[in-house]
Amino acid sequence: MQNLKQHLGALLGSCLSKAAGIANSNANVITASKPEFGDYQANGVMAIAKQLQTNPRELAQKVVELIDSVNDKLIERVEIAGPGFINIHLRNDALMAKASMVLQQPNTLIPQSEQAVCIVVDYSSPNLAKEMHVGHLRGTIIGDCLARVLEKQGHEVIRQNHVGDWGTQFGMLIAYLKEVMKAPDPGSDDLPTRLADLEVFYRAARKRFDSDSEFAETSRLSVVKLQGGEPEYLQIWQRFIDESLRHCQLVYDRLNVTLSNKDLKAESFYNDGLSGIVTALEEKNLLTLSAGALCVFLPEFTGKDGDPLAVIIRKSDGAYLYATTDLAAVRYRCFDLNADRSLYVVDARQSLHFQQVFAVARVAGLASDNISLEHVTYGTMMGKDGKPFQTRSGDTIKLIELLNEACRRAFELVSDKNPDLDEAARQAIADTVGIAAVKYADLSKNRTSDYIFDWSAMLSFEGNTAPYLLYAYARIKSILSKQETALEQYSITSIDAREERDLLLKNLQLPEVIEMVATDCYPNLLCNYLYELAGKFMRFYEACPILKAELESRNSRLSLAALTAETLQQGLDLLGIETLEKM
Repeated sequence: MQNLKQHLGALLGSCLSKAAGIANSNANVITASKPEFGDYQANGVMAIAKQLQTNPRELAQKVVELIDSVNDKLIERVEIAGPGFINIHLRNDALMAKASMVLQQPNTLIPQSEQAVCIVVDYSSPNLAKEMHVGHLRGTIIGDCLARVLEKQGHEVIRQNHVGDWGTQFGMLIAYLKEVMKAPDPGSDDLPTRLADLEVFYRAARKRFDSDSEFAETSRLSVVKLQGGEPEYLQIWQRFIDESLRHCQLVYDRLNVTLSNKDLKAESFYNDGLSGIVTALEEKNLLTLSAGALCVFLPEFTGKDGDPLAVIIRKSDGAYLYATTDLAAVRYRCFDLNADRSLYVVDARQSLHFQQVFAVARVAGLASDNISLEHVTYGTMMGKDGKPFQTRSGDTIKLIELLNEACRRAFELVSDKNPDLDEAARQAIADTVGIAAVKYADLSKNRTSDYIFDWSAMLSFEGNTAPYLLYAYARIKSILSKQETALEQYSITSIDAREERDLLLKNLQLPEVIEMVATDCYPNLLCNYLYELAGKFMRFYEACPILKAELESRNSRLSLAALTAETLQQGLDLLGIETLEKM
């Protein structure tokens, strides 16, 4: 099913193609920038007129005549403006009918994509040697939002959590774990206690590794035994991984993130296929021996001095690197999962790495021509000092501690505003508001930019924040709960006031925003939309009495309020934010 913009784009594009005699002409339909320009504008006439070397207004006139002859049920009128813009005004009755259908069938608010595809979303991907820290927040919640949006559109979404669970650091951890347990018994019930704080355990192991050459050698031998498949070492490694994943899942559950253990495709999953990657590259004559390492050099990648940049596939000691594992993942997602798109939600510092991996995958035949490989980059969460967010002592902040602090601050805020609520109710509200505030503050920023982490800004009830949107939703639900008689059926029957019509049209434009997020992977577009929607509701509420209006207007306005609540709820849910009916 098409959204409003898609419907108009297809109709005007067809009319422009007929008028110009050029197939598949793009009418370039956009949302009107000002009310006097109508609801939408078509700006594509000028480009086509330039191509034909003809007068754009004359071409626009032909297009308008063709649109009028179609007598489309959605369009009230079209008019030419300026050098050849076409302003589009929509019919009120068509908008009301569409909105009333959504009220009866909320699942139609966001229509299914006309071309559903298989999409892999690779996100979160913590290193299991440590607990998740604040640096994992952005990739986790941006990826989860994109997975939710694409799934809502009807695509087959395959989540992949490419956790780091293989490598040198695990030999170190196994060696230390064996040491502190005083015996190589992987079944000891004391293991969870030993690993209760993974960060402390990792630091202690690292200290031993750096200060004791004998321990360091033991650690290296442990890696060899682990990668060689020795059962004892694999057993200890598995227990460590299980405990690490338990820590991760606690964070995911707290964040309301949809990842679970069934989405795991760890580095170790690809281990058995890495030699096959080398073989595939050899068969394409892509490998070069450089300083004992097997490398791929592609001409499009050079350093500042003009020397070619290597993609190291296997080190001189026989160890494989991230690039090798990522190439195996590309092949798996392309040929085993049959994905049409593969999104990698990984921070911007890995841009060159993924450019090289994707290029090698293409030239080596590890990716088909049909798959779109996309690196969804994001910037860094910064402190007020402009440096990466950390504790005053310079330590990395655990993500679970950040979330606990958010809920603590939200509890103080809720207690201040609603001291009469019992403590359990205040805590429940605070938990929702605190998590929502952290997530929304991040998602509302352009993902490619760094942003300043600011407690006071994210917990404010004013501006583009989660508390503001949650309050707007709760306010609407409060209004709906006060109606004197239950509506038999929600139906919007009049939009006489400008504020009514603006709010109605804004509600119906959610699918257009969802389409942009699905295509370009910018969750902040959805945040901006929801903020604007809440603002339009507040203007509608101030200008148009609801409960005190005449019966017909009251019911229609209650229906419009109900539609707005539904839109806010669905939009926030796609951000992974739970709503509250009371605050």
